[in-house]
Amino acid sequence: MKTLLTLAAAASLGFAGQAAAKPGHGHGHGAVGYGVGGCPPGLAKKGCIPPGQAKKLYRGQRWESGFGSYYPYSRIPFDLRRRYDLSNRYRYYYDNGTIYVVNPRTMLIAQVINALLR
Repeated sequence: MKTLLTLAAAASLGFAGQAAAKPGHGHGHGAVGYGVGGCPPGLAKKGCIPPGQAKKLYRGQRWESGFGSYYPYSRIPFDLRRRYDLSNRYRYYYDNGTIYVVNPRTMLIAQVINALLR
């Protein structure tokens, strides 16, 4: 009888401890309600991909429509145009601190420049 009471007391304590815990406070468990789809607001704009892991395009790859935004040649600062020998014969796209120089005929990336533009 004493063993039965001890087991019943241990079981009730085990269930009560789990019921008292608040969801979402368990070191990352239950964080689905945070932001849009469970990711922080800053990453929601980038498709919930952490910095450095976002998709990058490289020289020689075909330009993908919808990646980056068109940036007119006239808006690129003169010192960048001169330093990288840029020409108005190419199309320029800007995404997250990177300028992509794209050949308009083949749509291949001719040059990738890391530069912040305003």
